[in-house]
Amino acid sequence: MILDLIPEAARAAGLSALMKGAGKVTRYIPIPQPTLLVGPGASARLGEVVAGFGHARLLIVTDAIIARLGLLRGLCDALTQGGAQYVVWGEVTPDAPIPLIERGIAFYRDNDCDAIIAVGGGSAMDSAKAIAIAIANPKPLRSLAGYLKGLHTPVPVYAVPTTAGTGSEVTVAAVIADPERQDKVVIVDPRLVPRMAALDAELMTGLPPHITAATGIDALTHAVEAFVGNWTTPASDGMALAAVGLIFANLRTCYRDGGNLAAREKMALASTYAGLAFTRANVGYVHAIAHQFGGRYHTPHGLANAIMLPHVLEYSSPAITGRLARLALRAGVGTDDESEDDLADKFLDAVRALNRDLGIPTHLDALREADIPALAEAACHEAHTGYPVPRYMTQEVCEGLIRKVLAPAAAPGKAAARKGPATKPRARKAPARKAAPARKAAARKSGS
Repeated sequence: MILDLIPEAARAAGLSALMKGAGKVTRYIPIPQPTLLVGPGASARLGEVVAGFGHARLLIVTDAIIARLGLLRGLCDALTQGGAQYVVWGEVTPDAPIPLIERGIAFYRDNDCDAIIAVGGGSAMDSAKAIAIAIANPKPLRSLAGYLKGLHTPVPVYAVPTTAGTGSEVTVAAVIADPERQDKVVIVDPRLVPRMAALDAELMTGLPPHITAATGIDALTHAVEAFVGNWTTPASDGMALAAVGLIFANLRTCYRDGGNLAAREKMALASTYAGLAFTRANVGYVHAIAHQFGGRYHTPHGLANAIMLPHVLEYSSPAITGRLARLALRAGVGTDDESEDDLADKFLDAVRALNRDLGIPTHLDALREADIPALAEAACHEAHTGYPVPRYMTQEVCEGLIRKVLAPAAAPGKAAARKGPATKPRARKAPARKAAPARKAAARKSGS
């Protein structure tokens, strides 16, 4: 690989300049925003509106659990009362793979559908988007991976998220699994943004605590990576900060009291705001690494993000101290009279504390030492060719970060492991932040 022949400092400087230049272009790409219906009963109201659009037959893309729990009732009743025809395809699984999407495409065609309503978490919405673009552009799904690979406009998609995490109801991307290659297929096209979305907190009150936690930290990761990267805009910053404030104020409540409708609605809004932020400003290393965990081990995306977020932020901190300080203020964990270094420290500690309070594990049990080099190589390739990361890392550094989440029992020379909230976060050396100016100088010298 040619990049391997370039000195590390020069490579980082070149990549940074290239991505910053790309950001100056991407900020002018028009990205549609869906009409949002917010509040209890919003899914039924979406059904009423869509029924009036005159579609011949709608395909509802969802999973078996949502259908069994009766979460489709309000939407389907409204469609029926409005005279709309629909069929339900309830086969979506977490981390939906290409063969499953292909079955959905066949179901759509067999039933002569002309639009899609996605009801569920990120997997349902991503599946619906992938079906929509594949129907309009009949070619292998892998060939649609990347930016703007579909010549024709996807069929209309409407979205009803049942988790507060992915923000897929407002994003330009569809992420599906490729089991043959053990990675993810990421399809990006502004025309994939749903036409309309319903944020109905009543559909979220029954979410189990562990899903509430993982999806909530997924939303936090979207907001934070959008805020600290190099493609920020005033609009994306505003959305990201709003999301962070709502998440720190409401996620613990949702985790402890799943039936709290007010907190659930604020988390739904936070997820959407974070989705709007990263749709414009993009993400970073947390996502790049999480995608590799998902592709190889089928780790739920939100959980993978949650495990890696503290480590990537700590590595990036010398380059983003001011931004972390602003996040601390919005999260309510510091005051204006504190130094940026102290505020940045407080935000990193607050992220770790939030993970701990939500029972997020500190290790990934599926991770194997032998896989780490390949995982790091793939993560760096994804990040360096697509994400405006604030501080570049070598493959060696990336391997070291991934190794930090290796379960102690799987690590060389380690014995028993403790998991989850019982594991205390890694202690930070007291002088670390006091030496921040020196670290920043070193980072600048290395081109990070």
